[in-house]
Amino acid sequence: MGDDKLQKHYLSFESYLRKSRKEFEARLKDELKPNANYEDFNVTKTLGTGSFGRVVMCKYKDGDKLYAMKVMEKVNIMRTKQLAHTISEIRFLDAIRFPFIVHMEYFFKNNVYVFMVMAFIGGGEMFYHLRNNKKFDENLCKFYAAQVILAFEFIHFMGIVYRDLKPENIMIDLEGYLKVTDLGFCKKIDSQRTYTLCGTPEYLAPEIILSQGYNFSVDWWSLGILIYEMAAGFPPFFAKDHMKLYEKIVSGKFACPPHFSKSLKDLMSNILQIDRTKRFGVLKAGSKDVKGHEWFKGTDFDQILNRKVKPTYIPAVDNQGDTKFFEQYGETFLRQSSLNEYEEEFRDMTLR
Repeated sequence: MGDDKLQKHYLSFESYLRKSRKEFEARLKDELKPNANYEDFNVTKTLGTGSFGRVVMCKYKDGDKLYAMKVMEKVNIMRTKQLAHTISEIRFLDAIRFPFIVHMEYFFKNNVYVFMVMAFIGGGEMFYHLRNNKKFDENLCKFYAAQVILAFEFIHFMGIVYRDLKPENIMIDLEGYLKVTDLGFCKKIDSQRTYTLCGTPEYLAPEIILSQGYNFSVDWWSLGILIYEMAAGFPPFFAKDHMKLYEKIVSGKFACPPHFSKSLKDLMSNILQIDRTKRFGVLKAGSKDVKGHEWFKGTDFDQILNRKVKPTYIPAVDNQGDTKFFEQYGETFLRQSSLNEYEEEFRDMTLR
């Protein structure tokens, strides 16, 4: 992308972000009302499980569109002290509208569970494909990284820090484009700092580990980790013992594999920079330092934003409902209760 084209992109994207911010704030202030019931859906199979509950594939009534329904048990949310995170995720999933961030289309709750329904993304997690391919070539890394950058620019402009980037939280759709998922650690900080220790160990920024207080800088650090892992097949900092891992991260010392291009090595040294006054993404020029870097030369961010670039890798499936890129899980019945569990706690779904 030439300098003139890049400058035009910056102007048009900023205009788009300003408009989106107004719409986002309005949706965030709206009362969140349930817009469906569990009985409206035909559930077919489990796509994933976790401490929160499970994700199942389903169709709405007699329609053909496939959805992923996140089923979260209230008692588990309360037991793990995740109420505030759950409400944040629900509100942000409802309010955010961006091509590379997942969006909630239906929300409802019953006596036992809270339900969030998003479009089914048939390519599964990036983690699956990275594990199978060992690593991605640099052109594919650039294509994926460009989408994450645009997603971060959007989410940061909304005043939100993401805090949980990793291959497991990025889905690949059947056209080869990405969706950032799992907004449970998102927090609206605007121009403030936050101090919570959260995220995935290998992706934690030094300032999180050192409890220094942080802002959007941690997301740019995690972008550096992701690009490195996509291109290498493993993260730059690794140790089985978490304390040793944190020591390595805080030291900031890492080595790039020999196959990394010169420009990729340079980008890594500027993003995986422990000194935040020197880290790309958070300097005076902001994300422009990253998008304008030599490694991204030739990347057309507008074309990618508009999904006009043909991906070099597209997940191949036999049909729209093919779940070959998902693990296999046993099926369980939903628990029933005549008592509305934690009714008060889940009555008001406003941000805490």
